[in-house]
Amino acid sequence: MNLLGEIRRRARHIVGPVAGITLFGYFAYHVIQGDRGLIAWLKLSQQVETAQLQYDETVARRTEFAHRVGLLQPQSLDPDLLEERVRSVLGLVHPDDIIIMGGARSPTAAHGKAPAAWRGVEPRAGPSYHHHL
Repeated sequence: MNLLGEIRRRARHIVGPVAGITLFGYFAYHVIQGDRGLIAWLKLSQQVETAQLQYDETVARRTEFAHRVGLLQPQSLDPDLLEERVRSVLGLVHPDDIIIMGGARSPTAAHGKAPAAWRGVEPRAGPSYHHHL
């Protein structure tokens, strides 16, 4: 019984520091790894930075589109931009235009069907696929 009493007496002196160290370790772990810890804060900061860059790009694109739309207004119609849009929307090409068809980025590869303006055009002999329409 003397041995058991000695263990209890010494355990009383150890329980406080062990409990304190355990609590400190628990909170220290959650300060670093927790849902609102340092690592989560760093990831969130990186996401905010990425979102800010995307926002800035979107604002720049919107400003560019607003400018282009302004050029299409009847009061300030830009003939070059009008011609570009007409060609794009209607699929028209000028007889002097050179059309270069590439791999996967060509409209034929992307949609499985060539635009109406390109149908029936055979590639010229040679290493490149330049087309005159």
